[in-house]
Amino acid sequence: MTNSTLDRRQFNRGVLGTAVAATLPTFTNDHRVIAAEQGFEFRYIVGSSMYGYADVAEIMVEVPKTGATDLDIWPKVHGNQREQLDELGEETFAALLKQHDISLGCITQYALGPFGIQDEMRLAGRFNCPTIVCGGKGPVGLTGSELKAAVGKFVEQMKPHLAIAEETGVTIAIENHGNNLIDSPDSLKWLVELRSSKHLAVALAPYHLPQDDKLIADLIRTLGEGIVMFYAWQHGMGCHQKLPKEQELLQMPGRGELDFVPLISALRDINYRGWTEIFMHPVPRGIPILDSTGSVTAEINRSRQYLAECVQKI
Repeated sequence: MTNSTLDRRQFNRGVLGTAVAATLPTFTNDHRVIAAEQGFEFRYIVGSSMYGYADVAEIMVEVPKTGATDLDIWPKVHGNQREQLDELGEETFAALLKQHDISLGCITQYALGPFGIQDEMRLAGRFNCPTIVCGGKGPVGLTGSELKAAVGKFVEQMKPHLAIAEETGVTIAIENHGNNLIDSPDSLKWLVELRSSKHLAVALAPYHLPQDDKLIADLIRTLGEGIVMFYAWQHGMGCHQKLPKEQELLQMPGRGELDFVPLISALRDINYRGWTEIFMHPVPRGIPILDSTGSVTAEINRSRQYLAECVQKI
């Protein structure tokens, strides 16, 4: 996703919309002043899966409350808002977006994979949605020259799909998901170095990397404009085993041990203009991260305040 693609809306509502300014005046104003002083602003997007299988119209109400302008819709099993789009129909879904003064900024589609998203890209194009996130297909566990060759093969296989991406104005963002071809710092570096088009990029998930703030910050600087999605998400105690809620929430920024200050400093250094998605996975998948819609939004905002404090420190 190039800067010009992101500027399609010019984010003229800023990082924080009018609705947020009405409900969080002190935090909103402080964050904008800090961001302006530091020359860095988050461009927030909300992952629908944070709310489980909640009605997408209910989630849309919450998006501006989190300082976001856009929604990232997830399909089953993590959420079902992508399926809800089909059930509602594109015209009704678009009307709901307009009603809540937000946009569709991303479609997450791991199940379809990078070679099966042609129709999703065309759907995204109809919504002027600039991003689709998926994983990278290929052998796992490779290192060195074998890894570089496998990433090169993946990039070559992506060329016909990138032609559709360019036609529809979509960037395919590959997350460094675990047990995947693109899951290590080296594989991410090769992806950005070898890609044939900027419509192939990185969705960077610190959760899936060593929890070393310097390593992640250095990687951000290396990947540079190749990053179009940054998940504000850390490993904590993981997301595969059912844990007490306070331990599960250690994935959220400001709760676990990962220091986000070096990461945000690196994002500022590369003039990062992509999405930032405050994120975690609940156990089991498909449930909201907390019991009520309001509590999910409050938890996202708690992390957002932490990230604002991190900006203040850089």
